Amino acid sequence: MEGILATIGGAIASDGGINYFIIALRLLLAMVLGGLLGLERGRKRRPAGFRTYMTVCMGAALIMCTSEFMYHEFNTGDPARLGAQVISGIGFLGAGTIIVTVRSQVKGLTTAACLWTSAAIGLAIGIGFYSGAIICTLLVYAGMTVMHRLEWTFISKSRVMDFFAEFSSMQDVGRFIRNLREQNITVSNVELNKKNNRPGEDNDLIGVIFTVKMERTVHHAKMIELFSECPGVKFIEEIL
Repeated sequence: MEGILATIGGAIASDGGINYFIIALRLLLAMVLGGLLGLERGRKRRPAGFRTYMTVCMGAALIMCTSEFMYHEFNTGDPARLGAQVISGIGFLGAGTIIVTVRSQVKGLTTAACLWTSAAIGLAIGIGFYSGAIICTLLVYAGMTVMHRLEWTFISKSRVMDFFAEFSSMQDVGRFIRNLREQNITVSNVELNKKNNRPGEDNDLIGVIFTVKMERTVHHAKMIELFSECPGVKFIEEIL
């Protein structure tokens, strides 16, 4: 593919050593591939979506094109230097998409990783490594769609689960844990959160984060239904 594009680009008029067809092609390809990953993230209402991914990928491609231009135009410098700065610098943008919720859930890691990969794809396009960029885009997209379903399948059948629950009192917490252990369910990593008021309720609730380990595989939805029926449990959900 690189050879075909180079042949086509060579037939296009250039000015001052700059092949405008190749530059436009690289930026357009970066916009398409970055936007493809961004569409998948945006569809899931993630912090960074279509425009963010598209802009990051195109920006990285332009930086690589600029680095290549400077190297050939001035015959000096390291063409990989600017690209190296993108790889480290994009981490700050990715960190902005990572949040830790009040229930100790870490969200945004996949979005941050995909942003970093989007920048890498842009760098590959910017230097003319089209096949690598396209293959990487397809694999990442498959990982975020097909592999996501497989991941959920394995998680739903795991014997180890993390939960967040709210109780009316410490007595209810102790009663709940004893009840689980009587059913041969291992409870560990119990963490009590500060009390908080829920809208419309006068009493403070106690938030508890804990890990359970089952002796056999049980669907997680059934476990949540079972736990929610225990006395004193006001709210419970699995932490993913």
